[in-house]
Amino acid sequence: MIDDELAGLVDKAYGLLMEKGFKLAFAESATGGMLSKLFTDRSGASSCYNGSVTSYVNSVKHNVLGVSNDDLDKYGAVSAPVAEQMADGARKVLGADIALSVTGIAGPGGAEGKEEGLFYFGLSFHGENMTRREILNGTRDENRKSASRFVLTWLCDYLSRM
Repeated sequence: MIDDELAGLVDKAYGLLMEKGFKLAFAESATGGMLSKLFTDRSGASSCYNGSVTSYVNSVKHNVLGVSNDDLDKYGAVSAPVAEQMADGARKVLGADIALSVTGIAGPGGAEGKEEGLFYFGLSFHGENMTRREILNGTRDENRKSASRFVLTWLCDYLSRM
């Protein structure tokens, strides 16, 4: 079940997107579509939300979002370069003004030689790209919710400063 804090963040992001006239997209891996669900649970979301690509495997990251196979091989799917390219690819493929991405290891256990709870996030706005790294310390479900909360908070903070 989605908590009230996440729903409140969606409402805040929705208001900011509408105020600024921006369209939003997501590229999700570890969250498995949770961000898309959060946005589409809100009535009227189509006025500012274009969609999401759930790129759980590398072939989708590469073939749909345009993530470099060289970077996937060199850095792994859970990395800053991949998060950045996922966000930029989602923005372009889905025709949005702003896109955010999430890739990580929700658990249990690590992968790619990386620790459980490691997440990278990307944000792309009209060609300006940035990433952030976080270590989350919950269960698989808690990490996925925390990652979604992080993305929505970053989105709201970024839009509020414009």
